[in-house]
Amino acid sequence: MTLEDIKAAVDAGQTVHWANTGYVVHKDRLGQYLITYVPNGSCIGLTDRSGQRLNGKEAEFFIARSKDSAENPGSQSRPDAQGRGVAPGGIVAFPLGRQL
Repeated sequence: MTLEDIKAAVDAGQTVHWANTGYVVHKDRLGQYLITYVPNGSCIGLTDRSGQRLNGKEAEFFIARSKDSAENPGSQSRPDAQGRGVAPGGIVAFPLGRQL
């Protein structure tokens, strides 16, 4: 999804995720678009400071599936079925806010 697609979906009330369903894109009361890791509440901006570059790859953003899919076990994976948790090259990816 492009930056414009993501903003339009959020503004239309759709649930947009990044990488997996644990990350949700939302708009705060100041009009800022943020990515929040739901389990611990950590968040980052949807874009860099310039507001032009996504903090993530376009292909990693997706709109939540329907309620029927959400009730189906295993629906927390991305629509293209690519798993997450290990970054390219085998490096373990930690949730936002967690450091070694």
